[in-house]
Amino acid sequence: MWIIAAVKLTRKESEAIYDAGKERVVEVLLEMSVGLEQVEVLKRRIDELERQGKQNSQNSHKPPSSDGYRKPAPKSQRKRTGRRSGGQAGHAGTTLAMSDTPDHVTDYWPEQCGECQSKLGRTHASGCERRQVHDIPPVHIEVTEHRAMQVCCGKCGAVTQAAFPEQVQPGVQYGNGVAALAVYAQVYQMLPLERTAELIRDQAGRMLSEGTLVTMLGRCAERVAPIEQQIKDAIIIAPVAHFDETGLRVCGKLNWLHVASTGKLTYYAIDEKRGTLAHERIGILPQFSGVAAHDAYASYLKRDGPKSLCNAHLLRDLTALEESTRQRWPTWLKTFLVDVKDRVALERDQGKSALAPEVLAGFEAEYDRLIRRARKSNPRPARAPGQRGRARASPACNLAERLREHKDSVLRFMHDFRVPFDNNQAERDLRMMKVKQKVSGCFRSAEGGRIFASVRGYISTVRKQGHQALAALRDLLDGKPVTLQLA
Repeated sequence: MWIIAAVKLTRKESEAIYDAGKERVVEVLLEMSVGLEQVEVLKRRIDELERQGKQNSQNSHKPPSSDGYRKPAPKSQRKRTGRRSGGQAGHAGTTLAMSDTPDHVTDYWPEQCGECQSKLGRTHASGCERRQVHDIPPVHIEVTEHRAMQVCCGKCGAVTQAAFPEQVQPGVQYGNGVAALAVYAQVYQMLPLERTAELIRDQAGRMLSEGTLVTMLGRCAERVAPIEQQIKDAIIIAPVAHFDETGLRVCGKLNWLHVASTGKLTYYAIDEKRGTLAHERIGILPQFSGVAAHDAYASYLKRDGPKSLCNAHLLRDLTALEESTRQRWPTWLKTFLVDVKDRVALERDQGKSALAPEVLAGFEAEYDRLIRRARKSNPRPARAPGQRGRARASPACNLAERLREHKDSVLRFMHDFRVPFDNNQAERDLRMMKVKQKVSGCFRSAEGGRIFASVRGYISTVRKQGHQALAALRDLLDGKPVTLQLA
């Protein structure tokens, strides 16, 4: 590189280049300019690698599990309230209460008087002190034999046999209670097949094969299918819904688990693609006309219709800029967003449905001022002569432009109290699916992944609506699914 060589030139070497004439000097300067460009490219690369090396779960979109043993000290965006941790005054606590109808009663009688040591009988009790132990009795499988009786007609002599219930198949089978427990362990508690079989063996004394467990899960998915369609249709017409996706492996290849959810409903789908093509195949986002809460991934931003960008992601992006640029506007914007969030929460708790117009105007003016400051501190670089496309801008410049372009989506929560500050609903709905990957690894077939996502969506929905997962699965397999709130 000539820029490096030029630094090492002696006076004699420099004079030799000068004495060689104008053409030689121009040649050396052109070579030096090429070297300067290469140095600038390497400098940007070093800056990018240093920025990536400083990323963690608090200043980027990386999960906490990626922090390893160098987990950063927590930097909560919440303000101190001055209250001690734990239950607050007025909090309705819970405790184990005495039962008025115990299943078993064991009486203990004194053998002799505590004063004179006389023997006492087991009559004339003047009172008692009660204590109770709540426990789970030993679990065992009950075997019910179904008999279809055959009766000979006394008139014609024909023998007629009674019909078995539809759910009672020929031979020997496991009932819906065992199937519900197997599905619950696999889909809700995220146990792999082998450990699910061990759980049922240890609890009930029966060792189920992996094939039997898979069959039970498939039978449950068949029952879920019509309810899953109802959940999907309900999300499409919801006023606000959350969307997100995360990577997972199917047959060793990267796929994407997509979620569309509300506070009461959850729908999962697995697709090979992450963006627009997957959204079209899933069929929710293209038909959705409400406010879509999501992150700033490009396929979401291209969608027409009202959006709400996740401000939790934005706060982490601003934290990263705080640490890398030492500029002041990221700190000011973080404080501003948290203050607006607190103001909205306060007004909502007071029963209000919107901020006063003058308050909204003041907040918007402050937002615009901060974004102007951000863009002034981080202008987009000019395109070099002969360069194609836009010049590569810094992360701070790109974020400032995004904040200006998508102002309405960033501040949507301020104008519509139905819209949350962040997209944490979808984040929470995806979190346990990552646990599934860590515990059980990848799905060995696309159909297995689809079945798991379908049943998991149903379980997530019934739990959001206050039902117990295991009981809801048993009712579903019994043909009496819980009634869901779809509106």
